[in-house]
Amino acid sequence: MKVGLVSPYDYSYPGGVTTHIFHLERCFQEMGHEVRIMAPCSRQEGHVSTNLIRLGQAIPFPSGGSFARITLSPKLLFQVKRVLERERFDVIHAHEPLTPALPPIVLQEAEVPRVGTFHAFHSKPRGYFWYKPVLERWFRHLDSLIAVSKPAMDFVSRHYPGDYELIPNGVDTRCFSPETPPLKELANGKRNILFVGRLEERKGLDCLLEAYRRLKARFSDLRLVIVGPRSRLGRDYRNMSQGLDDVVFSGSVPLDMLPRYYASAFVLCAPATGEESFGMVLLEAMATGKPVVASRIDGFSQVMTHGREGLMVPPQDQDALADALAHLLSHPGQAREMGEQGRQHAQEYEWMNVAQKVDRLYQRLLS
Repeated sequence: MKVGLVSPYDYSYPGGVTTHIFHLERCFQEMGHEVRIMAPCSRQEGHVSTNLIRLGQAIPFPSGGSFARITLSPKLLFQVKRVLERERFDVIHAHEPLTPALPPIVLQEAEVPRVGTFHAFHSKPRGYFWYKPVLERWFRHLDSLIAVSKPAMDFVSRHYPGDYELIPNGVDTRCFSPETPPLKELANGKRNILFVGRLEERKGLDCLLEAYRRLKARFSDLRLVIVGPRSRLGRDYRNMSQGLDDVVFSGSVPLDMLPRYYASAFVLCAPATGEESFGMVLLEAMATGKPVVASRIDGFSQVMTHGREGLMVPPQDQDALADALAHLLSHPGQAREMGEQGRQHAQEYEWMNVAQKVDRLYQRLLS
């Protein structure tokens, strides 16, 4: 079949939705489907595919403590009509389908079965409540509904009830693997605590820095490695780390290099305060055979179990975070065992398994 995947977000910038679409495209092609991606895209680098149809100019808008790069181009309607007429898709699959402006326009104009995947979870209703009369009109165009996690489903169904199917995010176990070689500059005898994520307040990096301050006094062989772009709305974490030894800010790293950061880690730490619908970074660490210390929040609890793949602590509790990290540092055998259990667990989330679930939904819809 011919599948049209739609994203509201700038496709050249990394993010959960972009990564999800990137892997669906790859798996669908391996399954024999023809795929096109419709999204705004401001740069040539990043997750750029030869199957990408660029639509609209991406503009950053404040959203949930970060910026969402979406398009509100006045030419979108004309462009979408032309693309749909030319491509003649069998099915349209919009991700974050109620996010303006590209997915709603595609849903409105398409005359084939339309699927929507909801990724986000927020503690507050945000636009789902205030713009409900408008969004409901677009929501009614959806023929089938997917949520990537129970928190995401609970969040959207509170305002837009429906028959949602849970199909999670996945992990590329070919890239994230225990066989991945570590980075030479991080493999010099120190034990690395790895943080991966945007440098935003909700990711809890301030809590991790305070926990690391305490741990460094006990474990002289520690190093904290921070991977992720700084948010325009975020704090100056470099300044907060002043006086701390062995803190490395790596910034944004190429996707093909990210697995090597996981391979260089002793443990992944994900101290997010909330607003997470799913724990993709947790899965990436597990697939690499690394234990995880994470906040006990709904999105992360969907992916890991306390005491099995790692340890979970109350969010924003720097004492509990430091204690959990110290426990694994003091018990390396247990840490290795948790890493192995995580590796086995991550196999269930291999991207091809996820894509096959989506494909079966398409087949049911078309039949």
